[in-house]
Amino acid sequence: MSFPLPAAGLLFLTGSAFAADGGTFDTTGSVVQMLLGLGLVIGLLYASLHVLRRIGGGNAQGAALLKVRGATAVGPRERVVLVEVGDKILVLGVAPGRVNALHTLDTTDLPSPGNSSPMPGGKDFQTWLKQTLERRTR
Repeated sequence: MSFPLPAAGLLFLTGSAFAADGGTFDTTGSVVQMLLGLGLVIGLLYASLHVLRRIGGGNAQGAALLKVRGATAVGPRERVVLVEVGDKILVLGVAPGRVNALHTLDTTDLPSPGNSSPMPGGKDFQTWLKQTLERRTR
């Protein structure tokens, strides 16, 4: 009797070899044991992830004090970041291994994120992008 899959043929041969020695080879029990072990490992990973999230989530008060208002790249590894702390906004220069305070502003000096000012020429970005893409496809 030939099996189309070599693995199934090997499994059949090893099962008959164990039976000839007088021992029994139970493939179903081995597969069930493997799946239960896999389930146990996945369950332990899920439980440890849940515990780590609970422990790491205790710093919610510190995150409420600081709020990143915006950031922009000024070089390959340098950024300028606006950070809101209370009623002040800090303009920070961030580089690898270094953070410098560039300027301090009041929150009233910057427009709120909800107020979007139109681009020069009376166009908003969505309209400008749509027109640019239409020109490229022609």
